[in-house]
Amino acid sequence: MKWKGGLIGSCIEVVESKNKDLVGLKGNVIDETKNMIVIENGMTRKIIKSQVIIKIDGKIIDGKSMVGHLKDRIK
Repeated sequence: MKWKGGLIGSCIEVVESKNKDLVGLKGNVIDETKNMIVIENGMTRKIIKSQVIIKIDGKIIDGKSMVGHLKDRIK
């Protein structure tokens, strides 16, 4: 599924990742850049979008579909 909305303020969970230490990581998105998601869960973690699959609002989203600026995704 392709994600077209913004992520800031959303609670996400990493369900798959090239970095296995990130699997199961949950937190609130506090910032989003073209290639990164920054989450807060007691500490700040930066996640590379293209290397993860996340769950948001009960939907599974491939991070590759979120690469790019928000303004370009909502077109």
